[in-house]
Amino acid sequence: MEIMDWPACTDEYEKLLIRMSTPRVVIDNAVCSTATVVKVDSARRHGILLDAVQILTDLNLSIKKAYISSDGKWFMDVFHVTDQNGNMLTDESVLKYIEQSLGTIHYARTNCSNGLTALELTGTDRVGLLSEVFAVLADLQCDVVEAKVWTHNGRIASLIYVKDCDSGSTIEDSQRINNIEVRLRSVLKGDNDIRSAKTSVSLSVMHTERRLHQMMFADRDYERTPILKFTSDNAVVNVQNWAERGYSVVNVQCKDRSKLLFDVLCNLTDMEYIVFHATINTNDGRAYLEFYIRHKDGTPISSEPERHRVIQCLKASVERRASQGVRLELCTEDKQGLLAEVMRTFRENGLNVTRAEISTEGKVATNEFYVTDAIGNIVDQKVIESVRQRIGSSNLEVKEVPLMYHHKAEREDDTVGVGGAVLWSIGSLVRRNLINLGLIKSCS
Repeated sequence: MEIMDWPACTDEYEKLLIRMSTPRVVIDNAVCSTATVVKVDSARRHGILLDAVQILTDLNLSIKKAYISSDGKWFMDVFHVTDQNGNMLTDESVLKYIEQSLGTIHYARTNCSNGLTALELTGTDRVGLLSEVFAVLADLQCDVVEAKVWTHNGRIASLIYVKDCDSGSTIEDSQRINNIEVRLRSVLKGDNDIRSAKTSVSLSVMHTERRLHQMMFADRDYERTPILKFTSDNAVVNVQNWAERGYSVVNVQCKDRSKLLFDVLCNLTDMEYIVFHATINTNDGRAYLEFYIRHKDGTPISSEPERHRVIQCLKASVERRASQGVRLELCTEDKQGLLAEVMRTFRENGLNVTRAEISTEGKVATNEFYVTDAIGNIVDQKVIESVRQRIGSSNLEVKEVPLMYHHKAEREDDTVGVGGAVLWSIGSLVRRNLINLGLIKSCS
């Protein structure tokens, strides 16, 4: 990779240091017939592996295999990546972007606020909480441009980007910012979260999902008791010490999904472990991750409580983004107070939002919600249809339902009486939706 023109004041020693620290990136479509191979050689520093994976996952690429190895102060990463459809990468603009981004990985990366004010919220999750949050923001004339919401083990973390409704610019008035913080903290506290509810406001923020992991970790969500009745997958985590080599060996097995490696590395980095070697494989929808780690001071995990904490934290890192509940997608013309209206409808119908991604582009709002009932169970499909009718069935669509719906339909089919009292008939609204989504086959 070519280095930019040298400034006139750069001496030969400085040029040598830059050449030595600049990562070498090779992208090859000839080595593997099923994936594009991306190789990165670079000087090692804490967190650089996470930075490299972040670049790939931000492009929505799937990492099918990876081999990480470090020798002294140098490390080498090999990633086998595809697009979301499982195809090799052929777009030259994408390949060049990957090469340039990985080639400058040693330089600090900060997300620009783009004229937005970032609100960070953590607290106890409850039905209707987001409805209250977005109602407060609408009342305070804050226009929500983007937001991501995660829930895990009864806790909620959210990063919300807002601008002033009237001026369309960053909210900078200190008194107004203080008022926003106070109002939102009051909502988060509710009646039972006096101590742990937190709010903060800033004009810039780091990578959104990276920050959400940090917020959940700081909130110690991994120590909380799970409340959901079902999960997408239970990760199996094993931690052992390899005394002869001075490593702790971490194995993670779980259902494969997008951004899995990124999520696990976020937690290892937050716990201040350094990954010296790693192997990642995916096969038949399962992911197998193995890491050889040490503390920053070069020592392995030293106690049973520490080993237990690592297992807890890595399970939490897998579960936070796990898809729980029915996935709904709202695509409609953006307007002031839109989210407050939608969330109020969810609350009035007893829906709890377990995860949300909110974005606007121009005058169009595209929002994705995962919802369960109030206690974490699967939502009755009649309730979903009622919500769709109120919001607009053409605007709010069901994009994904848990496989539990399929199993429930099969069980209730077995209870059909002789008199034809069909509890889950072929003509029912639920079955039609399942057929349309391709989760079951039509028998008609």
